[in-house]
Amino acid sequence: MNQKYRSVFDIIGPIMIGPSSSHTAGAVAIGQAGNKLFGGIPKKVTVYYYGSFAQTHRGHGTDYAIAAGIMGLAADDYRVPNAIKLARKRGIDIRFVEEGDSPIGHPNTALLDLKTDDRSVKLIGCSIGGGTIEIRGIEIFGIKMDISGPLPIIIYKIPFNKLYCATELMNYLNKVAPYNKQQSFNGTGFVLYEFDIINYISPQIVNSLHKKYPGIICL
Repeated sequence: MNQKYRSVFDIIGPIMIGPSSSHTAGAVAIGQAGNKLFGGIPKKVTVYYYGSFAQTHRGHGTDYAIAAGIMGLAADDYRVPNAIKLARKRGIDIRFVEEGDSPIGHPNTALLDLKTDDRSVKLIGCSIGGGTIEIRGIEIFGIKMDISGPLPIIIYKIPFNKLYCATELMNYLNKVAPYNKQQSFNGTGFVLYEFDIINYISPQIVNSLHKKYPGIICL
């Protein structure tokens, strides 16, 4: 099996509102990643499409799919086709911009620029088929990170005066969610850690990580 797919269900695709696993379900997943990364629903969203996404996003439901994901809806939620209207009713300013070739070399690419009055988060991802996505780049807390791509990944911000937590987190992840790559980035008064997790993380493990490490981001 191609290493980009972790199980046969990645190829079959999820239960979803259509029409396309790549352009609709995958787009929901990119939006959901934005929601998790932002820690909720932003006030302003600009979606930049590249390649095939730029050419077919209206017909394939990519617009409403990304809007649904940003609001935290699942791919099979009956509200997905009305997600743009729902977003605007919630006061979300959401816009879609068609660009050219993908900066990450994949035809199904979207860059999300998510903002409130005092926060800004960006991510660039691609839909690789069957509803599966990769996240290739993230900008958060003023730091730009190049990401390998396949999910899951974990991001955690640790203040300089609590860096001992990094070793504790690494040891805990090695027990419950082993990783094959780790990066760290120095910010103003903190270090931002990013981990490429080898296998899917169960909801139980995600919950335990959130309880043990408040503010941790699990994509």
